[in-house]
Amino acid sequence: MPKKKKTKKIKILKKTKLTKSKIKIKTNPKNLEKKTTSTGADEKPEIKKIKKQATEKRVYNLKDYVVYPKHGVGKITAVDKATIGEIDIQFYKIFIEKEKLTLTVPINQQSKLRPISSINQINKCISILKSKPKIKRTMWSRRAQEYDQKINSGKIYELSEVVKDLNKNTDIIADQSYSERQLFEKAYERLKSEFEAVLKISPEDVQKKMDKALGRIQITENTE
Repeated sequence: MPKKKKTKKIKILKKTKLTKSKIKIKTNPKNLEKKTTSTGADEKPEIKKIKKQATEKRVYNLKDYVVYPKHGVGKITAVDKATIGEIDIQFYKIFIEKEKLTLTVPINQQSKLRPISSINQINKCISILKSKPKIKRTMWSRRAQEYDQKINSGKIYELSEVVKDLNKNTDIIADQSYSERQLFEKAYERLKSEFEAVLKISPEDVQKKMDKALGRIQITENTE
């Protein structure tokens, strides 16, 4: 008699296991539907990704003036093509008159180039030159790095700030250190060359305009 009782218990356990498995099978299709819908939604952003086209970049023409940050204002003298590694590359030839240098800049790498400023931007630069210089009490080595970064940034407003801050209202060399003088002249000449290209006036007239804004014109007249 005790042996028969044991067999009955085993049968009951088997029935319970079967019912649980049946319940799982019923719920599985719904879970699969949810997964398919979620994966489909995740794939949509990947399809929408679009690469930037080359036509979106600015196109410069012959004889256009442009600004290359490390060298200043230049003029496009040619638009040439060359084959490098079985790839046709189109590039600009830019002549930097102040440095007597010709740059070769590929069209697909022209992000550093910018067009010359507008007359409104030049007028704003003049107002910056007329404003008071900022007095900084940090070490000269750190300030020199900041000034050099601004000069090579290619941004005309930052260039005007360097000219304004390093201006001593005098041409006397003793009033400036050698490194200060070098940075001032570099920034001054870069700004002057862009003024010439935009205003289309002689270098002498541009210098008078800038010196007047900086308060340097009276000193030059007195020395003469």
